Amino acid sequence: MIGARAAGRVSVGTAILALSLLAGAAALTVVAVRGPGRTSALQDRVHGVAATLRCPVCQNLSVADSPSRLAQQMRETIAAELQAGRSPGQIRAEFVGAYGEWILLSPPKRGIDLVAWAGPALMLLGGLAVAGVAVRRWTAGQREEVGEALSHRDRGLLEQALSKIPEEPEEVG
Repeated sequence: MIGARAAGRVSVGTAILALSLLAGAAALTVVAVRGPGRTSALQDRVHGVAATLRCPVCQNLSVADSPSRLAQQMRETIAAELQAGRSPGQIRAEFVGAYGEWILLSPPKRGIDLVAWAGPALMLLGGLAVAGVAVRRWTAGQREEVGEALSHRDRGLLEQALSKIPEEPEEVG
């Protein structure tokens, strides 16, 4: 009798566990079929475009980070353009046409603006070249000084010691 009760409890517990797993699987299926919410995806895309544009009011902030009313209107415009199917590049080009290239937070990689991109790398290479030449001159100067630093007496002792060294090693037989 006790065994029958225990078996009944196990089957009820197992049934509850099975129903819980089934409900969880159904919830995951619904989320997977529905996909992520469009609002958050759209907001992420708006933020991505707005983060590349400079706010005209607070020029040290991006449109994505600026609290100004104009930046809010620009974010709304970006959202409307994205919903209309325009690409981020087209939207940026529209803002550049309205405000000029200074509206972009990073300079374009062409023309004179290429200096802003290539300048740091060229300066690094130039610095490494100057450092290499300086080290080479420094070490070459030290090698010459060692030879000149020997006095006449020391040079004689060095030559005497070198003359005692056999030309060819003796074979050990």
